[in-house]
Amino acid sequence: MLTKRIIPCLDIKNGRTVKGIRFENIRDAGDPVALAAEYARQGADELVFLDITATNEERKTFAQLVRDIARHIDIPFTVGGGIAAISDVEVLLHEGADKVSINSAAIKEPQLVYDLAKRFGSQCITVAIDTKFTAAGWKVFSRAGTVETEHYTLDWAKQITDLGAGEILLTSMSHDGTKDGFALDITGDVSRGVSIPVIASGGAGKMDHFADVFNQANADAALAASIFHFGEVPIPDLKAYLANQQLPIRLCY
Repeated sequence: MLTKRIIPCLDIKNGRTVKGIRFENIRDAGDPVALAAEYARQGADELVFLDITATNEERKTFAQLVRDIARHIDIPFTVGGGIAAISDVEVLLHEGADKVSINSAAIKEPQLVYDLAKRFGSQCITVAIDTKFTAAGWKVFSRAGTVETEHYTLDWAKQITDLGAGEILLTSMSHDGTKDGFALDITGDVSRGVSIPVIASGGAGKMDHFADVFNQANADAALAASIFHFGEVPIPDLKAYLANQQLPIRLCY
């Protein structure tokens, strides 16, 4: 059985780690290089770096910062933000990323998912889905959650799976930063509806939220930010708790 992964997320704005609630009310959370090194030391399974303003500012991800972080960690490293072409991925992989995450560019041009998977392999391509519960159901949003798209979340997840995505990073905007727990309903629907791994994101506030999203929603990994950044839940303690819940977890010794 594959182990469940615990993944800290560095949301980057102006070179600093930040965190908000439901994609708003952004506050500073620290130096990304120092945080990344500490998470690797604590036993995080992977690290995600998202340059949250790159797309809306129409610029590329900060390559120098990616390089600096990669030099200080020894765990898989996914980078997203402003990626819209094969050349963007080449730069980030050269700087030390192991995988890339695309979001708005995939919505604008779904063929990009296929092209990137063909060029770099599906294992390198994560497609991020920002989703929110609306009057019409769970819908996909683009451009850092500011634009509602025509896509329904489960349908879009199936489409990008067919195009060659290797993994889905599913963030519930409705739960992001609330610490009230993950969106178990849509996470479960997507996890059961596709054949690729699903990373649950948005809403982690305490240890049992992680157990819930693994046990009830069948997520393959769980991503969190503020509870790690501000020391509310140490990663070794979380992993020990999950192991005690009989979940398959890579423990840190």
